[in-house]
Amino acid sequence: MKRAVTAVFAAALAMSATAAMAQGKPPLKLGGILDMSGLYADITGPGSETAAKMAVEDFGGEVLGRKVEIVAADHLNKADLAASIARDMLDNQGVEMLYDVAASATALAAGEIAKARNKIVMYSGPASIRLSNEACGPYTVHYSYDTFAQANVTGLATVKSGFDTWFFLTADYAFGQDLEKDTTNVVVKAGGKVLGSVKHPLNTSDFSSFLLQAQSSKAKVVGLANAGGDTINAIKQAAEFGLTKSGGQKLSPLLAFVTDIDSVGLETAQGLLLAEAFYWDLNDDTRAFSKRFMERVKRPPTAAQASVYSSVLHYLKAVKAAGTTDAAAVMKVMKETPVNDMFARNGRIREDGRMVHDMYLFEVKKPSESKARWDYYKLLATIPGNEAFQPLEASRCPLVKK
Repeated sequence: MKRAVTAVFAAALAMSATAAMAQGKPPLKLGGILDMSGLYADITGPGSETAAKMAVEDFGGEVLGRKVEIVAADHLNKADLAASIARDMLDNQGVEMLYDVAASATALAAGEIAKARNKIVMYSGPASIRLSNEACGPYTVHYSYDTFAQANVTGLATVKSGFDTWFFLTADYAFGQDLEKDTTNVVVKAGGKVLGSVKHPLNTSDFSSFLLQAQSSKAKVVGLANAGGDTINAIKQAAEFGLTKSGGQKLSPLLAFVTDIDSVGLETAQGLLLAEAFYWDLNDDTRAFSKRFMERVKRPPTAAQASVYSSVLHYLKAVKAAGTTDAAAVMKVMKETPVNDMFARNGRIREDGRMVHDMYLFEVKKPSESKARWDYYKLLATIPGNEAFQPLEASRCPLVKK
């Protein structure tokens, strides 16, 4: 009896010592730089913060005797503000890793701050291929999708279906320009032609003049090289113009999410071809995670939000395995360890920071095919990561050995 009491006392003492150690050490802070209120808020925003917190909870809440904290800030889609937030998080708040950094221009700005401080940054929301090319760094990871993969999957499938002439409506900043350029390369390589393009400002409310130019081009496909609220507005207004019905043109949103389809409605969105890195109803694992996510956010996770969960969990596992938060040691483990979870199967982080994983081509269902809200996609094809993403030998990242 005495021995049993001693064992219980020893166990309690060990637990209190562990708790005291966790309290005595500063928390491990992970910082999200997000669009919390603008045109990308549904894609990333509060949902990305929630996904990061879910990853921390599932991991156990602490690592190396330190409590893990998630912090987040709104960059208001301003690159200079994103850089300022990154600087403050890393220099003053004790943040060790930046996650998501939604939107490409803001990611490019914040990424330079992290790079100068040798801190890890894991991109989920931004798509610009520059993040794993010219703007790559030893501690940067481009986790979910990029303009090359989106263009490659959607553009190639569309041209193969006979829609071989294109006109682009392009958001006038890094992401839109890269998406148009990458899709143009895919279309031309596949034997198609680009008849023209027009650039529009970020957060455009009236697309009428741009749609008129697209209509007069007589192109079979109007490629939307934009995202979020711009994509939603463009699709809605194209329907009002009768672009697809009377004009016979096909809309191809080059970066769209399940939340966008919900905003547009199946009546308008039906038949659209989309490339996605994740869909909530893909398999048992995606459904299980999405059910938990929806209990908090009241909508399924986008690819960007699912990617945040996966990337934060991958980072924390690497910190534990490395026994340190040192960026070089953690990155070494992350690159050596395959990603296997509800977001990716046998995903791997290459030397240019690109996390390579399968991509999916979906067609938006007709209203008659959908059983309930959020039941929006039909899977047409699964594209292996080494076919979807830019080949390493074509990388413009200075870290890649030629």
